[in-house]
Amino acid sequence: MPVLLGIDTGGTYTDAVLFDEDKGVVADAKALTTRHDLSIGIGGAVDAVLGQSGVSGSDIALVSLSTTLATNALVEGQGGRVCLVLVGFDETALSRAGLAEALKDDPYVLVAGGHDAHGNPRAMFDEVGFAQQLDAVKDQVSGFAVAGQFAVRNPAHEIAARNMIIERTGLPVTCSHELSSKLDGPRRALTCVLNARLISLIHHLIEAAESLFAAREISAPVMVVRGDGALISADVAKLKPIETILSGPAASLVGASYLTGAPDALVSDIGGTTTDYAVLRDGQPRLDPDGATVGGWRTMVEAVAMRTIGLGGDSEVRIMPNGLSFTLELGPRRMIPLSLFAMDHPALVHETLDRQLKAQRRGDHDGVFALAVMRKSAHLSGLSKNETELFEELTSGPVSLDRLLQNRSQISPLNRLVARGLVMQSGMTPSDAAHVLGKHNAWDEEAARKGAQLFARQKSALGTAIAAGPHEISQLIIDCLVETSAVTLFEAAFAEDGFGDAALARAVFAAGEKSPAKGLVALSTSLDVPVIGLGASAPTYYPDVAARLGTEALIPGHAGVANAVGAVVGRVSVSVEASISQPSEGLFRVYSSGPPKDFLSMDAAVTFAEGALSEDARNQAREAGADDIEIKLDRIDRMATVEGQDMLVESRLTATAAGRPRIAA
Repeated sequence: MPVLLGIDTGGTYTDAVLFDEDKGVVADAKALTTRHDLSIGIGGAVDAVLGQSGVSGSDIALVSLSTTLATNALVEGQGGRVCLVLVGFDETALSRAGLAEALKDDPYVLVAGGHDAHGNPRAMFDEVGFAQQLDAVKDQVSGFAVAGQFAVRNPAHEIAARNMIIERTGLPVTCSHELSSKLDGPRRALTCVLNARLISLIHHLIEAAESLFAAREISAPVMVVRGDGALISADVAKLKPIETILSGPAASLVGASYLTGAPDALVSDIGGTTTDYAVLRDGQPRLDPDGATVGGWRTMVEAVAMRTIGLGGDSEVRIMPNGLSFTLELGPRRMIPLSLFAMDHPALVHETLDRQLKAQRRGDHDGVFALAVMRKSAHLSGLSKNETELFEELTSGPVSLDRLLQNRSQISPLNRLVARGLVMQSGMTPSDAAHVLGKHNAWDEEAARKGAQLFARQKSALGTAIAAGPHEISQLIIDCLVETSAVTLFEAAFAEDGFGDAALARAVFAAGEKSPAKGLVALSTSLDVPVIGLGASAPTYYPDVAARLGTEALIPGHAGVANAVGAVVGRVSVSVEASISQPSEGLFRVYSSGPPKDFLSMDAAVTFAEGALSEDARNQAREAGADDIEIKLDRIDRMATVEGQDMLVESRLTATAAGRPRIAA
C-alpha cells in the first residue's frame, strides 16, 4: 500500500508520522517547533521518520499538514495589510461584528451598489468611483477583501469588484460569498478581512514546505487539514487560509477517532501550553454551529467545537494563599521546564540551583531564569527605558532572576517583556514534577529535583514550608493538574448536555466528591462516555483524570502524535449550499453561486438547485484534491401558514461531496 506522510505543527513540537493503510503507523517522530520558520521544525520531524523507517522520499504518495499558523496569527494579530471593499454598505457596518476593531488601521473603501434580500440590485455598481479609490490604495496593501450587501443572494457586484481589482492591481482578492452562504454581511466581511490578511502567511508556509519536500525527493500531492477535520489541497488552502483555523485540534479529533474507534467520547489533548477539549459523536467531531471564534473574532468558518484552557505540561506553578493554608494554581502562562532548560544550559542551571539551595532563606526569585527569545529590532518599538535595559541584559544569554532583578520595580517591566513574547522564563512546571516522580525521563531529572526542593521551601501563612521535600511538592503539582483537568472535562460534559453554567458544574462536581457515605442526599458524579487522552504526556495524567470522573481512560498507541495521524487519515469533504424562497405566490427563486433564477414550481426549482449544487460540490471537491467522489444531498424546508395556506419561507439545500485525497501513482 502507498506510504502517507502526516505532519502537525504544534506550539511546542512538530510531529510527523509515516502511515500505511494496511499496517497503520510505520514511524513517528517529534522535533521542536521553530516559530520563526516553521519549515525548519517540519524538516527535522520529516527527516527523523524517514531515517527511522528507511523509506525514501520518492516512495511517499501523499503529504498532509495540520498547522497552528492561521490560529496563532489571528490570536497574535499578525498578517498582511489589506483593504476592505464594502459594496452597498455605509459606514455603520463597521461598528458591527467587531469589524472596525479587526480592520485596525487598514484602509477601507465604500462603493455604491449591492442587492436586496431577493437578489435584486439596490443601486448600480459604481465602476468609475471604485477605480479611482483602487488607484489610491493599491500601493498600500498586500491584498483585498470584498463584501457586498446580500452577496449571498446575488454575488454579481462582488465578482465585478474582484475582476477590477485583479485587472488594476494583480493582488490577491477574497470575496465574502466564496467563504460563506449565510446572511449577516458584517460578519461575512470580518471573515473576509481575516482571510485576506492570512493569505501571504499561509502561502509562504506552504511554499517553504513544498520546497523542503522537493529537496527530499517528495513529489506527492500536499493537503492541509481544515478546521472541521476535512482535507483540502494546498492550492485551495493558499486561497482560503481562514478555513485552516483550528486545524491542529481538528486533526487531533480525527486521529482520536481513528486510533480508538470510540464512537462517543470526550477528547482531551494536552500539550505544553494548553489543553484542548472536544466531543466525539458517532465518531465525528461536533462542529460549532455559530462559526469558529479565534482571537476574539467570531468568524463564519465551520470548525470543531473546541474548549481550550491554559493548562499543560509547561504551565507555570503558583502558590496562592488560602487563609492559613495555600492552594496551587497552574497556567495560563507557559514556562520552559527546568529539566528541559538544563539540557541547553547545564552549568548555569545547576550552579544557580546549588547556590540557592545552600542559602539559609529562600529568595523570592529562586529557581527561575529568564532568556531573550526575539532579537529583531523591529519588535522592540515602544519599550520603556526599564524594559529596554532588561532586554539588552538578556541578549547576551539567559540569567537567573535573582541576579537579573535588582529591585521590585523591575518585576513589572519583566512581566511586560514576557507578555510581548520578547522574553521567556524557566521554572518549576508539571513536566518537572513528573520527572521527580519518575513519570517522565526525557530531560534532566536532577535539575527538576533541585527546582522542586527550592519550590517546596516556600512558606505558608503559618511560616512553615509548604511541603516536606521535592517528592511531596511534585505530587501536589500533579494532583493539581489532574484535578483541574477533571473539573474542566466535567464542565464541558455539563455544557454539552445543555446545562451550560460552569459555576453550577463545578458546584455539582464538588458536591459529588464530598457527599457523605450516609446522609439525606447521596450525590455522585461520573461521565457516561470514556475520556480519550492525547498528547505525549497523556499516559502520565489521564488514567487519574478518568478515575476522578468515574469513567474509562482510552490512551491509544501513538497518542503523542495523534494530530499527525489525524492529518493523514482524513477525507476531503466540501459542502455547498443554496436556498429557495417564494418572493410572490407562484414564483420560486433559487439563490446559489450565480445570479438568482426564477421558476414557476417548487419541483422545478428544487431540481435545478440540486443539479447545480451537485455539480458545484463535485468540482470543488475535485479542486480540493478528492478522488472517488460521492455526493450527498440534504434539504430543510421552513414553512408558514398564511390565511390558512402553507407558504414557503425558505428551503435550504446542501450538497456534500466527499472522497479520499488523490495520491501519487
